[in-house]
Amino acid sequence: MKKKQSKKKTQIKKKKNNTEKTAFANIEKKSNSEIPLKRSSSGIPKYVADRMARRIFFTAGIPTILGMSVFVVSYIIVTRNIAEIPPSSTIAISALFFLLGLAGLSFGILSASWDKEPGSFFGIENIPMNIQRAKEAFKPATQNFEEND
Repeated sequence: MKKKQSKKKTQIKKKKNNTEKTAFANIEKKSNSEIPLKRSSSGIPKYVADRMARRIFFTAGIPTILGMSVFVVSYIIVTRNIAEIPPSSTIAISALFFLLGLAGLSFGILSASWDKEPGSFFGIENIPMNIQRAKEAFKPATQNFEEND
C-alpha cells in the first residue's frame, strides 16, 4: 500500500512548479529588455565585406579546391594505369596550391577597396593603404597593454 502524501507536500510541489515556470519566463523578458543593442561605429562596412568575400573566393577558394582535387586526379591516374605518379609529387603539387590559397586569402582581404565604388580589378593600389589601416587598428590594443605594464 502506498502512503498518502500530506496536503502540505503537494501544495509545495505545485508552488515550486509554478515559480519555476514564471522564473524562466521572467528571465527571457528581462534579458530582452535589459540589453540595449549598440551600433558599433568601427568595423568593416557590409559593402567592403562583400567585396572581400568575392575576392577571397577567387584568390583563395579556387586554389584550395584545386589543392584538394590534385589527390583525386592523382588517384584516378594511378589506379587506371595511365601514368605512375610518385606520392611526393602529389603532395608537393597540392601543397603548392594550398600555399597559393593562403597567399590569396591575404591578397583578397588587403586588396579590397573601402570606397563605395568597387575600384580596380586587381586592387593592388589598395594594399599599402589597407596594411596601414590594419596597423592602426592594433595600435590601441598595444598602447593599453604597454600602459598596464
